Amino acid sequence: MMQDTLRTQKINKGWKLFSYAFLIFFTFLTLGPLIWMTYSSFKLNGEIMMYPLALPKHATLANYARAIEFGNLFSAFKNSIVYSAVSTCLTVLFSLSAGFALTKFGYKSSKFYMGTFTLGLLITVNSVITPLFIMEINTGLYNTHLGVILPYIAFGLPMAILIASSFIRGIPDALIEAALIDGAKYGYIFFTIILMISTPVMATISVLTFLSNWNEFLLVFTLTSGEAMRSLPVTVNSFAGRLNQDYGLQFSALVIATIPMFVFYVIAHNSLVKGFGEGAIKE
Repeated sequence: MMQDTLRTQKINKGWKLFSYAFLIFFTFLTLGPLIWMTYSSFKLNGEIMMYPLALPKHATLANYARAIEFGNLFSAFKNSIVYSAVSTCLTVLFSLSAGFALTKFGYKSSKFYMGTFTLGLLITVNSVITPLFIMEINTGLYNTHLGVILPYIAFGLPMAILIASSFIRGIPDALIEAALIDGAKYGYIFFTIILMISTPVMATISVLTFLSNWNEFLLVFTLTSGEAMRSLPVTVNSFAGRLNQDYGLQFSALVIATIPMFVFYVIAHNSLVKGFGEGAIKE
């Protein structure tokens, strides 16, 4: 019995050491390229070419100044904020509204509509980008902010509705019935009760949707033309095409595009974990 216990303890220690080693290795693989990209952005292009892994001998901000001046990054940053913020807010509102109707109204067709939204998860951007491009050309939405925001909402709703429905389903029906007995309308119940209770899931959907939209490339690249409407990922990609030998300029542009996303995730990380912990994906 004692030998079995000792053997079990050794196995547990072995797995614990292996787990720590694997996590450290995975962390290095994840953070290593980011750290290298960041300190390389302070090096001149010649220094990067000659000493790619070395720390900068003479750190400079010249790459950032040139990236902002020639890359029109301020305009791209503003567009990314508009695309991501507006589409995220509307996706949260629409998904919670749909989740409330699908789970609490008691319609017989609710399962059908839920299945329809679920099928939306199978539709990829690549599969509809051509008809979407033609449709926006014909409707006058091409190269407009609205022409990007509407597809963002459409592609973000299926997952958001599933998350919102799972959470709202767990809200007691007695709470809604009591409000109806007191004479409250469904609209009042939604804005004063459902939204207040659903704060954790709102945070979860907001973080997932915002990060997804911020990093999106293909829709903006296809549905816009000219730098005035381009987002940060598309603008940063243009550095690799026109100035593919100036790595310092590319690295500085990548750092500028990455920092807002990193800061947003750090700020919203606790809300994201709390949202999942309180039943954002709970059945």
